[in-house]
Amino acid sequence: MRPSLPRVLLVGSGAREHAIALLLAGSPEEPEIAAVMDHFNPGIAEVAEKTGGRVYLAKTTSADSVLLVAEEYSPDLVVVGPEEPLFAGIANKLREKGFTVFGPDKELARIEKDKVFARSLMWRHGIPGRLRYKAFRDPEEASKYARVAGDVVVKPARQAGGSGVRIFAEPYEHLSKLARSVASEYVSAVAEKVKAKYSDMDYLVLVEERVDGVEYTVMTVTDGDSVVALPVVQDHPHVYPFDIGPETGGMGAIAGPCWTLPFITEEEYSESIEIIRKTIDALRSEIGKPYVGALSGQMMLTGFWGPTLIEYYSRFGDPEISALLFLLESSFLELLDRAASRRLAGYKLSIKCDQYVVVKAVAPSGYPLERARARGHPVAVDKDIVEKLGCELLYGGVDKNSTGDLVSTGSRLAEIVCPSDKGFEDASKRAEKAIAGIWLRDGHPLIHRWDIGSRVLLEQRVAMARRARISYTRRREKGLMAIYDWVPGQGLVKYNYE
Repeated sequence: MRPSLPRVLLVGSGAREHAIALLLAGSPEEPEIAAVMDHFNPGIAEVAEKTGGRVYLAKTTSADSVLLVAEEYSPDLVVVGPEEPLFAGIANKLREKGFTVFGPDKELARIEKDKVFARSLMWRHGIPGRLRYKAFRDPEEASKYARVAGDVVVKPARQAGGSGVRIFAEPYEHLSKLARSVASEYVSAVAEKVKAKYSDMDYLVLVEERVDGVEYTVMTVTDGDSVVALPVVQDHPHVYPFDIGPETGGMGAIAGPCWTLPFITEEEYSESIEIIRKTIDALRSEIGKPYVGALSGQMMLTGFWGPTLIEYYSRFGDPEISALLFLLESSFLELLDRAASRRLAGYKLSIKCDQYVVVKAVAPSGYPLERARARGHPVAVDKDIVEKLGCELLYGGVDKNSTGDLVSTGSRLAEIVCPSDKGFEDASKRAEKAIAGIWLRDGHPLIHRWDIGSRVLLEQRVAMARRARISYTRRREKGLMAIYDWVPGQGLVKYNYE
């Protein structure tokens, strides 16, 4: 570790950045941590105060604004937390001025921002875990395609904070016409929404083949050459229990014990890491720059292909990184600094293998579809309730109003992170009790998922993974890991996954 690394500037305002701040502050090097935030996060501010740093309020997607803060604070390391500042080129600007930055340049962060680019990159370089897809620039063309495509997943072509993704299946023949009609209308609506909101995309909407299986996230840290994988985490994106309702940025997560989850094998974990490693190599080949920062894969264990890539993240996942608060033993500061200064070769990560961790996000009623209804409510917190249960509270969608009181921003309000050496169910039960430590003073209701970490949900995951594993291993044994597509001008083309 370089002895001259006492100062870190953290970019971001959410629960992910609160978790990163705590991980950095817990490093043996005892760094001084400052933060530049769009809105006031009291948790990050508390970490900054305790470590001797300070807080700056500025637009984190403005490269010039963040640069001014960096030049005033003069950090030894800048850590960019969210994706939008990366898309805006914050890392580029800071590197050009000589700062050491953890976070990829915008050309490389495109792997998350542009889902069509990500899918096409996988196909050009033969990266395992890829799905068939079709991208559209014209809403009407996309709508017509959805009417005949069958079972599909519809996504905005641009990253939109985890929202906008819908799955359309045809479970019964007599409902197929209705399902395709709904899919067609939704595709058109998504395309129009992306067209109206964003001007930085070639394509508007992505239609992918639908696959079933168990989702999980593998986060890695890389300097462009070496890759260090973090323990597997499972996010729970749907807003209601048992994976019902619209997708969100994440309503909670589980991690542990040790490197994988009870439903993901070591071999599947290794295959997932290899997908990310090959992606890093492909990006360097095409962009001509090393990828420096976090690259995460939202994976799915499918019966067709085994480990399959659903989405890339050009940063740590939220709430996935929160689940590692009680698992990491190594210095988080050393890990990020070695990646940012391109000295990651030979690094070994140490983790605790006797802990199960459950994260539960709490949000005002109205989230995620009616955020105006979820916004502006006065927030009350009793941290003693949380801490007496051995848990951690992370602030997310909160801000200060004109009178200095905390109010909700309309997003996920906070995350409760609870560890246990007895199992997920014990951690989940303590998280349920800890949630009593946060409420809205005006009586507006809060929502959360009680089922995260429950025995019934874990058993479902184990059974689903077992079915997928039987299917994909048999396909591999019989040499069936290939698909055929009709390509205009080429005819029937075989794509081999092996």
